Amino acid sequence: MTTQDLTKFCTQVRRDIINMTADAESGHPGGSLSAVELMSAAFCTQMRVNPKNPHDPDRDRFVLSKGHACPCYYAVLGELGFFPKEEFHTFRQLHSMLQGHPDAKKVPGVDASTGSLGQGMSIAVGMALGAKSQGKDTKVFAMCGDGESQEGQIWEAFMAAAHYKLDNLTVLFDNNGLQIDGSNDQVMSLGDLAAKLRAFGLDVIELSDGNNIEAVVRALETPATAGKPRCILGHTVKGKGVSFMENQAGWHGKAPNEEQRRQALAELEGK
Repeated sequence: MTTQDLTKFCTQVRRDIINMTADAESGHPGGSLSAVELMSAAFCTQMRVNPKNPHDPDRDRFVLSKGHACPCYYAVLGELGFFPKEEFHTFRQLHSMLQGHPDAKKVPGVDASTGSLGQGMSIAVGMALGAKSQGKDTKVFAMCGDGESQEGQIWEAFMAAAHYKLDNLTVLFDNNGLQIDGSNDQVMSLGDLAAKLRAFGLDVIELSDGNNIEAVVRALETPATAGKPRCILGHTVKGKGVSFMENQAGWHGKAPNEEQRRQALAELEGK
């Protein structure tokens, strides 16, 4: 995809997120919107996946550790053709495959069921270690959030990734600075994240604008350092792309009403 194609793709993903959460009258738009460029760039420019064969044993893997951001995940998968986009309208409804957290048994393209925050990174480390032990060239991409990184298990996973020299693992760190109860600094400061991640043995590429698709693609195209897991630390905007949602913790887990849906879609129409 060209940069223009990717920009259009990201805008459509944002529209899908707004429509899914508005239709369901529930969900997590804020952290889904902040994650769009990091996730879209990984799937569209880096990952070896085939929507027609989602269970290909030689595919690359993706783990959404911040599982509540699944509207972004579903939108990316749907736009790439893993399942019909008509399914978007069933988001969070009884018996739908698109539940409030991703289910690997139900959703084509989902490699791990996640939702309990802090656990997804450990799953990704296990996948990367398994691929290494089998001599496979599988790449594993895992997205985590800053709020969940207040949990110790995330850091244990990073420590294990460095110990086992998992250079087939790329961490996509969505650092939007906000969580359900307010800012990270108010709840539990993460300090100097880049320095902390490097101290735990990760090869860190820090992006001042993690919602700049060109910058994200360049970071992902940077060759990994042999023997070191990689981290793309993107400083993002919660609610990115919708003016009244941007940098507002209140939009962590609140769906837009019909008037707000129309306003959000109108804003995205011009992008």
